[in-house]
Amino acid sequence: MSTADPAPLACPACGAEYVDRWRCTCGHPLEFARQPLPDGPAPDPASFDTREGLWSFQAFLPVEQQVSLGEGMTPLEDAPAWDAQFKLEYVFPTGSFKDRGATATLSRALELGVDRVVEDSSGNAGAAIATYAARAGIDAEIYVPASVKQSKLRAIEAAGATPVRVEGSRQDVTDACVEAAVSEDKGSTGDGQPGDDGASGAWYASHAWNPAFFAGTATVAYETALQRDWEVPDAVVTPLGHGTLFLGAYRGFRALKAAGWTDSIPRMYGAQAAGYAPIAAELHGTDEGTNDVADGIQIRDPVQKDAILAAIEETGGDAIALGEEPVADELQRLHGAGFYTEPTCAVAPAALRAYRERGEIHPDEDVVVPLTGSGLKT
Repeated sequence: MSTADPAPLACPACGAEYVDRWRCTCGHPLEFARQPLPDGPAPDPASFDTREGLWSFQAFLPVEQQVSLGEGMTPLEDAPAWDAQFKLEYVFPTGSFKDRGATATLSRALELGVDRVVEDSSGNAGAAIATYAARAGIDAEIYVPASVKQSKLRAIEAAGATPVRVEGSRQDVTDACVEAAVSEDKGSTGDGQPGDDGASGAWYASHAWNPAFFAGTATVAYETALQRDWEVPDAVVTPLGHGTLFLGAYRGFRALKAAGWTDSIPRMYGAQAAGYAPIAAELHGTDEGTNDVADGIQIRDPVQKDAILAAIEETGGDAIALGEEPVADELQRLHGAGFYTEPTCAVAPAALRAYRERGEIHPDEDVVVPLTGSGLKT
């Protein structure tokens, strides 16, 4: 375990800095005060050592590896029927890309001396945090919707975490977690010592708020660039709920460009579920219909909304909302082509089809689509 001091956090809105805190006293999400960058040019892809998985990109990470299950370096496969490349994020230890964020978040928790974490999740993030907490020897409570899928509940329980079921909306789950386990008053001094935000000593390992989680999901960009010999795609299309993969990928591609390892940032495109599409509504003025197929991204008020909109504007991307039918149809196509994913995952390739029909992504453009969750968890 490293003896280096944990990297400080900063608020991009008001400039306040903290040793540790789950959000700024001004209410804004925090980020790491500095994005680490490697020295020197990009290494030869053929000689790049990937034996440490996503931690092979430690030079870009503000957290040092403390807990790992060998995650990362997921396959990047050609998908001719979609004229794209699929990044197979569903082959992670717990079956979703959320392991990227969980390994970084629990490593951060160990750096800070945390012994108990809480998280709220519709399933995948909860399973990931529970599993990596078990690996780290840290107690975990996971607040979940009362309607959570049994497969995801089993994953949380199997890791020894305590699931707390909450009736109501996905926002109600977050509110219950914060109210029961997180006390803002205790952290109001801003000294940010471990446990300051926890009414009973808990640390909020939130995939929506915790900057370590986004540092972990940024590794999808580093891996993709390496697997493409440091050539970034023209566009990336991801599911978009809280934006943990979307925003992480954007920040990763931004860091690669800042390091001089690549020369551009892809256009970032989001795929939202109709009825739960605040980003698409902000951009296009409407969010009509419903989509209960893509249940993993049913987020009406994403914490990182401003950052997501800024990433779309900076890269020239977009966000659209899709109803149930095109997502269900796309899920069948994926399964028929050998990509055994969960339903929420299908929203991204369905969105790619819609973006091409609208002329936003041209047939000759190079596109990467992460397939985010395993069908074994449905």
